[in-house]
Amino acid sequence: MKESLIIDYLIGSQDYSRQVLPFLKEEYFVSIAGKTYFNIINDHYLKYKTLANIKILEIELDNLTTLNENQYKECESFLQELNNNDTEFNVPWAIDNTEKYCQDRAVYLAIMDSIKIINNENKDFDKNAIPKILEDALAIKFSNNIGHNFLEDSEDRFNSYLTCEEKIEFDLEMLNLITEGGFERKSINVFMGSTGTGKTLLMCHMAAAAFLRGYNVLYITMEMAEVKIAKRIESNLLNIPLSDLSNTTRKTYSDKMDKLKSKSVGKLIIKEYPTTGANALHFKHLLEDLKIKKGFTPDIIFIDYINICSSSRLKPHHSSNPYIYIKSIAEELRGLAVETNTCIISATQTNRAGSRNSDVEMDNTSDSWGLPQTVDFMAALITNDDLASLQQMLVKQLKNRYADNDKNKRFVLGIDKAYMRLYDCDQSAQENVMENDTPVMDNTSFAMDDTKDKFSKKKTGSRKKFNNGKSLEEFVNDV
Repeated sequence: MKESLIIDYLIGSQDYSRQVLPFLKEEYFVSIAGKTYFNIINDHYLKYKTLANIKILEIELDNLTTLNENQYKECESFLQELNNNDTEFNVPWAIDNTEKYCQDRAVYLAIMDSIKIINNENKDFDKNAIPKILEDALAIKFSNNIGHNFLEDSEDRFNSYLTCEEKIEFDLEMLNLITEGGFERKSINVFMGSTGTGKTLLMCHMAAAAFLRGYNVLYITMEMAEVKIAKRIESNLLNIPLSDLSNTTRKTYSDKMDKLKSKSVGKLIIKEYPTTGANALHFKHLLEDLKIKKGFTPDIIFIDYINICSSSRLKPHHSSNPYIYIKSIAEELRGLAVETNTCIISATQTNRAGSRNSDVEMDNTSDSWGLPQTVDFMAALITNDDLASLQQMLVKQLKNRYADNDKNKRFVLGIDKAYMRLYDCDQSAQENVMENDTPVMDNTSFAMDDTKDKFSKKKTGSRKKFNNGKSLEEFVNDV
């Protein structure tokens, strides 16, 4: 598509201009004349909401003071190529060919930008950003969707209400309750806690439970070695205490693994990256390799944990501003979840104030307030000596796009560290937590006494059932 033909349609066809102008950019035009007339037409359309014509182009050209003599002559000559509305316009054909023209130019410009990044002429982007730049260029497409008509689209809208959105259920009833059936695909969900509260234990348990339910699970670890994560999940699935795995006989181990393989389970892949050594693009390439080499496409991706990922868009020097850097990581991972139709589950640390707080708030998020702004679900994991003595952790909802996070805002989960498992507690264990919204106070001496009195009334609770009436422990007990 010639630039003169694009300009010709922009001044001659209202339908063409309305659909094409939002997608055109000055840099898509190669010639000075094309850039000049596009800017004149675009500015005129934005200001007067009408098309410019040949006369307006001539007048605005004369008013420009930024062109030298040669450039002015080029623009004058360019006008002679225009159609002057003498022939009929073929708008659908012109739109299709303009779209292809914009795609070709966008790819060319993306390649040139990539070369600048490779040559360190663009200091703002890392080389890892190149695939994303090219991907965005290839994705350019003129959209015909002009919005949702509230009245005319009401029937389709109501049908969507009747269609149950696919949820990824877990074996923890309270987690399913507060999310109205589980986490959704194309979402990113984060659990926050201080060191030692059980973030990795929670993710290993959830990974094991999802695997048993037939989901394909990818566990990305950037803190522990692959074998250490596998050992924790194995303790859960094989019903062998974590401390006893190294003392288990080879025959016992092989028999249990054979029984596990015979069950109707999903697939579980564990992949280790060095701390801050991988980003969303690395994860995307991993998914492509797994699909090609192993025929594996995950339903759920666990990332342990989000703060020690790197950004694919920003260079490491941007990490001096953690708000921007961590928010960028969260946005990239959310984009990965949407693009791959997966559910991403990760964790983050509390800041120093949060580590001393027994009623963690969203502003206790470490590094970046941008993280809770981006995620779909966020909950705090809270523990203290009294909860630990009861083998429990307190979970507090901080953000929930699935349901009202003021309902069941706090609840406790049982912990079985020997088998790296969590379980739902009886309702009696929830009474002092869920009946009202009175916060568990900070760790003052008065508050600790008050907290101790509350939790001493709780019961550890029996393990709730799932999967045809079996607890997770019972389910794996025959392995």
